[in-house]
Amino acid sequence: MGGETEGRRKIRVLVGGVFDLLHIGHIHFLSQAKALGDELVVIVAHDETVRKRKRREPVNTAEDRAELLRALKMVDEVYIGSPGGIDYELVRRIDPDIVAIGPDQDFNCERLRDALRNHGIEAEVIRIPYLYRSDRAKTSKIIQRIVEAYCD
Repeated sequence: MGGETEGRRKIRVLVGGVFDLLHIGHIHFLSQAKALGDELVVIVAHDETVRKRKRREPVNTAEDRAELLRALKMVDEVYIGSPGGIDYELVRRIDPDIVAIGPDQDFNCERLRDALRNHGIEAEVIRIPYLYRSDRAKTSKIIQRIVEAYCD
């Protein structure tokens, strides 16, 4: 899928996540991921996946989260994932060179790389480090601060 840029293939970076209540941690993560290549593709978690993994209702729908991400200059393409786990067929269609994992995502890079290979996807898997204190920009912490500030 990657195109040609001045005689070389574009490097396509793929990230996935919930991206609910877009915050500075998301911006840092997406910027660092984009710096790994030429194109940044995002898979936004399906609402059902958010309910299952986060054990809460998403604040914003998947469609709204996707639209917000499309508005960011570092993001080139956005897809909404399927309910459940990793949609390997979608990942295969995206054809990433690199899969970037967020610092708080509970994936083992080697296991994920092996799972991708088992589905015919050859991509490097890289974990993006925190650029800030880990508690500064977490959606759950932001929701907690909002509840404490406005629900007394």
